[in-house]
Amino acid sequence: MYCQNSVGFWARLGATLLDGILLSIAMNFISSIFFGQYGRDEAFPFDLIDLLYYLILPIIWHGYTVGKRILGIRIVRVDGEKLGLGTMALRNIVAGIVYVVTFGVGIIVSAIMVGIRDDNRSIHDLIAGTYVTYDPPEI
Repeated sequence: MYCQNSVGFWARLGATLLDGILLSIAMNFISSIFFGQYGRDEAFPFDLIDLLYYLILPIIWHGYTVGKRILGIRIVRVDGEKLGLGTMALRNIVAGIVYVVTFGVGIIVSAIMVGIRDDNRSIHDLIAGTYVTYDPPEI
């Protein structure tokens, strides 16, 4: 299996930071409308929105999140099939559990993996059978 045009550490980090900034701005705006203040005192609805953003948006938008789209990178399955809910749940939820159980060590290992592996795949990519690429979708 060869992952063509796989994306390295810095572009992936940049997309993650952009997504975080954009979600934070959006959630603060929504918080001010519904709760009359900025901040995340009511965490549950916002955590659910974050989860749905990372689960659903790549499925309906050909592997892109907003941050990934800005940088021209996207998530794809190694077998070439379309992303589905199962794939994204493995990539986000199961991998998130692995990162929590390892007290964050898994995140560090993943960052190193993206930097040194030829295919630039991290732990969550290996769990879900995905990689991140510069290749545009074939629509």
